[in-house]
Amino acid sequence: MALGLPLPMDTQKKFMSVKITTVAKQLPAYSRKTEEVIPFVKQWMHQQENRFQRKVVKIFESAGVDKRYSIMDPIEVFTNTSFEERNNIYVREITKLGKKSLQNALNKAKWKPTDVDFIITVSCTGIMIPSVDAYLINELKMRQDVVRLPVTEMGCAAGISGIIYANNFLKANPGKRAAVIALEAPTATFQLEDFSMVNIVSAAIFGDGAACVLMSSNEEDAGPEIIAEEMYHFYDATDMMGFKLVNTGLQMILDKSVPEKIAEHFPYIINPFLEKNNLKIEDIDHLIFHPGGRKIVETVEDLFGSLGKNIDDTKEVLKLYGNMSSATVLYVLERFMEKDIQKGDLGMMLSFGPGFSAQRVLLKF
Repeated sequence: MALGLPLPMDTQKKFMSVKITTVAKQLPAYSRKTEEVIPFVKQWMHQQENRFQRKVVKIFESAGVDKRYSIMDPIEVFTNTSFEERNNIYVREITKLGKKSLQNALNKAKWKPTDVDFIITVSCTGIMIPSVDAYLINELKMRQDVVRLPVTEMGCAAGISGIIYANNFLKANPGKRAAVIALEAPTATFQLEDFSMVNIVSAAIFGDGAACVLMSSNEEDAGPEIIAEEMYHFYDATDMMGFKLVNTGLQMILDKSVPEKIAEHFPYIINPFLEKNNLKIEDIDHLIFHPGGRKIVETVEDLFGSLGKNIDDTKEVLKLYGNMSSATVLYVLERFMEKDIQKGDLGMMLSFGPGFSAQRVLLKF
């Protein structure tokens, strides 16, 4: 081929294909079943009226979460430590989780740390500068020219956001490899003096955890191919979900109308995205949905159920681990990566986060 002439389209596609090679999770050291957490909750509420206490216990029991993991022992969670002390724990433990999750994924893929060209770290439950990726570069002796992107303010959606950012980097850089690491510790944001329903509901549904996704535009690497991705932004909904920085730390913002807002926008989130790729929901074989909480899961299950689809893996992840913010959808993805899925099957990843926004990725197994 003469120098300067464009590559044939089939050759371009071969080199431009981006695949998810590996997903690996990492859980913190501490864990408690919900039934074991409730006594701590009761002690925390001992000065509240009995009716309120019964309501809170019922919220924990009906949250759809059987067990959760934490970077802190429950005694620490329910101790009046300062924002500084909690954030110091976050920095220390998130760095450990980041190293372990990345190493787990590298071992699975049989890559070396120096094989990674682009590292994206996502977290919204603590504050650290430099970001955790700087520590991972040092500890794992990654390449000194590795490209870094810390994502700190996209909440539960950031796991898929990181995949979207990595996909665009890899499409522009054939033959390269990327790591997306989601690291979250919502228990570090628990507000000890806040007896609002928002603080209580978030405590009932959230847990801590980490996960790493390895992606590649190297033709030697295998895995489901990303064939499309897109974000959808809700207008005038910035106050629906997020954190407010207060003297005692990061205070959860979670509007009770979130499930209804999702249901209202659902056709606009799903149908145009699929239509752009000449698909309908009936063509999607696997739904990889972020379990935001029981009510959101039930809302989306009803919407997909009417279309003949299930989100059983999403419900199971919520049950086993709780909502780990950005990392949770990656736990759902790992379950699908470990299944014997038929070649050519289509999967759709979906998550929601502050902004308010929806993130979508279309996969071909």
